[in-house]
Amino acid sequence: MIDISVKDLKKSFEVGHPVLDGLSFDINAGERVGILGANGCGKTTLFRLLSGEIREDSGDIAVHRGRRIGLISQIPHYPAGWTTEDVLREAHSGLRAMAERIAEIERQLENDSSPQLLAEYDRLSDDFRRLGGYDMDRERNRVANGLDIPKEMREREFELLSGGEKTRVNLARLILEDTDILLLDEPTNHLDLRATEWLEDYILHFRGTVLAISHDRYFLDTVAQRCIEIVNGRAEFYSGNYSFYVVERQRRFDEQLKKYEKDQAKIEQLEKERSEMKAQLEKEREEAARQLEQARVEIRREMEAQLHAEAEKRDRELAMVREEMDRLIERLHMLKNKVKAAAGEEQAG
Repeated sequence: MIDISVKDLKKSFEVGHPVLDGLSFDINAGERVGILGANGCGKTTLFRLLSGEIREDSGDIAVHRGRRIGLISQIPHYPAGWTTEDVLREAHSGLRAMAERIAEIERQLENDSSPQLLAEYDRLSDDFRRLGGYDMDRERNRVANGLDIPKEMREREFELLSGGEKTRVNLARLILEDTDILLLDEPTNHLDLRATEWLEDYILHFRGTVLAISHDRYFLDTVAQRCIEIVNGRAEFYSGNYSFYVVERQRRFDEQLKKYEKDQAKIEQLEKERSEMKAQLEKEREEAARQLEQARVEIRREMEAQLHAEAEKRDRELAMVREEMDRLIERLHMLKNKVKAAAGEEQAG
C-alpha cells in the first residue's frame, strides 16, 4: 500500500527560480526514507507541502485516506499557561474524551441498561483498551524519559521553554499521538546521544511511515531503509541507507565522469577530424582554384593564339586582295592608255 504519492510536484518562491521542479516519488506504508540534498534544495519545502502548511504551484500530492501526518517542525500554539505536561497530555486528548464518555455511560447504566447504551459502552471499552487507554500515563512517562524531558521540565510553562526544548516536547507529543506518518526535520539537533539512541530505537519499532531529513549520517544509517535525494528539484533514488547512498552516489558520479570523458574524447576526435577535413577541403579548394586559374591561362593563351592566327589570316587575305586590286588598277591603267592611243591614231588619220 502506498502511503504517499507525489507526482510532478512544482513549487517556486521566486519567478523563474523553482525549488521543486517536477518532483515525483512514492512512499510505501511502513517505509523509513531519508530525504537528502544540498541546503536550499527543497527538503523542508517538501515537508511543508506534505503537511499542508503551504500549497504546491502544480502537481499532485496524495496521502492514503485516514493516514495522519505529523511534522516535527510544526509547534502548535497552546493556551496560555499550559505546562509541558499539559502539552504531553494533549496527545491523548482523544483517549481522555473516550474515558470521560465511558465514565458517563457507567453513571447512566445505574438507571438505564438499554441495549444501545450497553453496546456503546462495550464498543468504547474495547477501543479504549485497544488504543492503549489504560497505559496513557506509563507511555507518557516512557516517551518523556526517552527524549530527556525530566519532571522539572514537565512542570514548567511550555512557552518558557527554549526552542530546542519545545522541539523535543513536540516530538514526544507526535510519538504519543501515534501518528501514522512522521516527517522528521533534523530530529536529532536538540537531542543528546542517549535521547538520539532512544529515538532511533523507537523509529526502528515504529509501525508507521517515516521520512527523515538529517545531517546526522549515523542516524540515517540506523533508521533509513532507502534514500531520496533532491537534485535540481527532482528525485534521485537510492535503495539503501546513508552509507549505501554515499558509495552509490560516488559510483554514479564516476560513471557519469567516465561517460563525460568518453564523450569529450569523442568530441575531440570529431573536432580533429573536422579540422583535418577542413584542411583537406581548403587544400582541395586551393588546388581547384589553381587548376581553374591554369585552365583560364591556357584558354586565354589558346584564344590569343587563335585570334592571332585569325588576324594573320585576315592580313594575308587583305594583302592578296590588295595585290589583286593593284593588278586590276594596273590593267585598268593599261586599258586607259590603249584607249588614248587608239583615239590619237584615229584623229591623226
